Amino acid sequence: MNALWDSAAATDTGLVRESNQDRYWIDAEHGVFLVVDGIGGQADGDRAAQTAVETIRQRIAGEGTAVERVRRAITAANNRIFELARGSGMGCVLTLAVVEDGEVTIGHVGDSRLYLIWNGAMRKLTSDHSPVGEDEDAGQLTEAEAMSHPRRHEVFRAVGARRHQSGDAGFIEIRRCRLRPDAALLLASDGLTDHLTAGRVREIVERYDGDSGWVARALVEAANAAGGRDNITVLFVAGPEFRGHAGVTRPRMGVTRARRGAGIFTSRVAFLIYGIALAMLLWVALR
Repeated sequence: MNALWDSAAATDTGLVRESNQDRYWIDAEHGVFLVVDGIGGQADGDRAAQTAVETIRQRIAGEGTAVERVRRAITAANNRIFELARGSGMGCVLTLAVVEDGEVTIGHVGDSRLYLIWNGAMRKLTSDHSPVGEDEDAGQLTEAEAMSHPRRHEVFRAVGARRHQSGDAGFIEIRRCRLRPDAALLLASDGLTDHLTAGRVREIVERYDGDSGWVARALVEAANAAGGRDNITVLFVAGPEFRGHAGVTRPRMGVTRARRGAGIFTSRVAFLIYGIALAMLLWVALR
């Protein structure tokens, strides 16, 4: 991965939960980014999320294409958590991204999310593997209705729920997308997207000025300000040519104002010259 890509993460317990069951991992040198949200009891969620991070760190490297490595790593984490769970309901949801050769490969299970930000727009590249998420993606629920739905936290895909092979249908969602140097990625647990609309998230991201850590912290703080009812984790990755849209427009507005001011000045001078000429014509006519 290009060393000029700027990445950082922030995580917080939130204002209600007693512990933080979210985890993240960044390997910027190899272009690997991971967000994990533990589910189950307090200790079980912690253990599942930590096991997922440790297993993926061990298994993501090695032979194979990015898709093969992503499938292999998530499947290994799934089966390890399943062995540890012993029917306790321990598990996690996660989103894993591998950036290489101008492309991002995404492996996704559950309701954490990955967004692509490019050219002033923000696009969700993952699907929510939940009843409410499916209805929102299908347009049957508005974003506001989905955010406040009582079944918001139910998921029908989880890492560790049962044993899997890497190619099993209905397990790992794989997405691949071109990643331009003027684009950015945002990975987040549902503690962010249950509190902030996509518009509010984009508004904060567009204030990026070269500090990815600021973006991650600002999003976490905004989610807490909106209620902080869950753990919140944000991982932001900005390309070497990515610029916040808000930062780009400010100089243009300044140029527009300068030109407008010059136009007003020119109009006033022309009006004055016209008035003097008219007065001289009247003076000649009345002599």
